[in-house]
Amino acid sequence: MGEDGAVDVRTVVVVGGGVSGLAAAHALAGEPDAPRIVVLEGSPRLGGKLAGDTLEGVPVDLGAESVLARRPEATDLIKAVGLADDVVHPATTSAGLWIGDRIRAIPPTVMGVPADPATTTDVLGPEAADRVAQEAGLPQPELTEDVAIGRFVAERMGRAVTDKLVDPLLGGVYAGRAEEISLAAAVPELYAKLRTAPGLLAATTELRAASQRRAADGAPVFAGIRGGINRLITALEQDLTSRGVEIRRSATVRRITRTPDGYELVTGPVPAPTLVKADAVIVATPATPAARMLADLVPAASVELAAIEYASMAIVTLAVRKSDFPASATGSGFLVPSVEGRTIKASTYSFAKWQWSAEAGGDLAVLRCSVGRLGEEYVLQRSDEELVALASADLRQAIGLEAPVVGSLVTRWGGGLPQYAVGHLDRVDRVERAVAEQPGLAVCGAAYRGVGIAACVAAGAKAATRVRGHLDALATMAP
Repeated sequence: MGEDGAVDVRTVVVVGGGVSGLAAAHALAGEPDAPRIVVLEGSPRLGGKLAGDTLEGVPVDLGAESVLARRPEATDLIKAVGLADDVVHPATTSAGLWIGDRIRAIPPTVMGVPADPATTTDVLGPEAADRVAQEAGLPQPELTEDVAIGRFVAERMGRAVTDKLVDPLLGGVYAGRAEEISLAAAVPELYAKLRTAPGLLAATTELRAASQRRAADGAPVFAGIRGGINRLITALEQDLTSRGVEIRRSATVRRITRTPDGYELVTGPVPAPTLVKADAVIVATPATPAARMLADLVPAASVELAAIEYASMAIVTLAVRKSDFPASATGSGFLVPSVEGRTIKASTYSFAKWQWSAEAGGDLAVLRCSVGRLGEEYVLQRSDEELVALASADLRQAIGLEAPVVGSLVTRWGGGLPQYAVGHLDRVDRVERAVAEQPGLAVCGAAYRGVGIAACVAAGAKAATRVRGHLDALATMAP
């Protein structure tokens, strides 16, 4: 209670206005006795890796374009902010692989690890496909600790599987190297199954069967929003503002310190800093800035966060005439293994994947290509015109798209995707234990337990729950 008998309103500061931070703010703001909430975003806009624009009048996503529908967190949030009627599902998710001189069908896999050797011949070749079949006769793997998925699969099934299947499928998620990505963090269901399955092939067969059973119930795997998944950010901002949440853009937090009453955040320009006081803080930024601002407060967590690498990549969005798009290019697009030596690592035919894009485009077809992997930052130093030309040249070779583009957008995501290296989940455990020693402090974001939107929303909600527990504890101690 205050001196006049009024109930003191606690303040929670959320650092980071990406989807994780906004989801955390939403979870807190929706409670009956919601605290005062301030969101501090370092850039001029909200949304992090969720961004949108228009290309030749057609709405486009410039970052993520869908959410995992089989996890409820993201779809529930979309509905909660008033977009339930605009939830849509892909018209097709049948992607191919650009290998050699043509696009080939992706065989049944679990994140690139085959479930049926007989279906891999076209992609891998007869000898490599036979090597996959031989995995069933190998001794049971003894996974006592995390391993790199690319190396583990290569040892069990052959190098071709890692190069032509695991690499492109994981690359679409992390823009990283399969030889360095954690099996436990990137494909946790496979890691768990390998604890009991007699082998890798047996594990993927079981998981694929379970996936097919889920598919039989008609539940879609992915969901989007008519007009682009980036609309979630605008809707979230409107919802939060209507609930009294204060959102400050271009407010970079440099340091967080403990005070007798809670926390103090230093933001604003160095010569004229602004101090923001809080009873609790949620840090929802990428690992690198989180490490900087937590350096004094939680040095153990800061060291761990600083060790997380990030990959940079770019999205090249193109518009062409529908009449010029090759009829032979079917499905939702294609992935490209690194060993093929192409500029692009994937292409999505947005107009074919999303009915709303086809309708909005009229006689224009929107498609996009992703460029850049971990260690390929030099690719992104090329001009927009060069990247458009390189992407167009690859599309010409891959699907025979000869016509010039009508319009283009190049979006660079510098340090956009965290890399889940071997031991990543142990690192996250150490970070969370160190942070937990500071009452009322929580962290969340793509750097921790999942890079997808659903995982980020779940992380934000978990951080909100932790902070809410601290505020409740403060309330019971109040005189």
